[in-house]
Amino acid sequence: MSLPHAILTALLEKPSSGLELTRRFDRSIGYFWSATHQQIYRELGKLEADGHIRALPTEQPARGQKKSYEVLPAGRAELARWTAASQDPRPHRDTLLLRLRASAVVGTEGIEADLRRHLELHRGQLAEYEEIEKRDFPPGRDTSEDKLRHLVLRAGIELETFWTRWLTDALEEFGELPDSGPA
Repeated sequence: MSLPHAILTALLEKPSSGLELTRRFDRSIGYFWSATHQQIYRELGKLEADGHIRALPTEQPARGQKKSYEVLPAGRAELARWTAASQDPRPHRDTLLLRLRASAVVGTEGIEADLRRHLELHRGQLAEYEEIEKRDFPPGRDTSEDKLRHLVLRAGIELETFWTRWLTDALEEFGELPDSGPA
C-alpha cells in the first residue's frame, strides 16, 4: 500500500508528470521505495480514479502530450491518515544472507566473490549518499522539511555503513574458514 503514498508525497513536493515522477524516484524516493515506470503510471490512474489526484489542465490538449498531476484535498487527507497510522516493522528479507546460510550445507562456491561484489556496491551507495548529504544538507539548512528529509538520508547512510562493516567482517571470517565444501 506504500507506493500510492510515495507518489502522493512526491506530488505534494512538486506536481509532476509520470515521466518526471519516474526520474524523481530514480534520484530520491527510489533509494528507499523503488517502483517501475509501469507501476507509477498504474498507480497514477488509480489515484486519479479515487479522486486523490487530478491531471493539471493544459493550454492546448494534444494527443500524446504528457499530463502533470497534482494532489487534491482527498489525497492530502489520505496521506495524512496513512502517515499518522501505526505500522509494525517488516521482517528483513535478504537473498545474500539466505545464500550464505545455504552455503553451509551445499558449499561456498561463488559466495566469496559475491560478498566482495556486494561490498563494492554498498561502498558505492554509501559514497553517493554522503555526496548527497554534502550537496543537499549544508550547515544552516534546518527547516522542519529539511530535517525530516535529512533523517531519511541518514537512515540510508547508517544502513550502508552497517552493510560495509558487516561485509568486511564476513569476508575476513570467510577467509578463515578451513574449507569451502559442504558441511
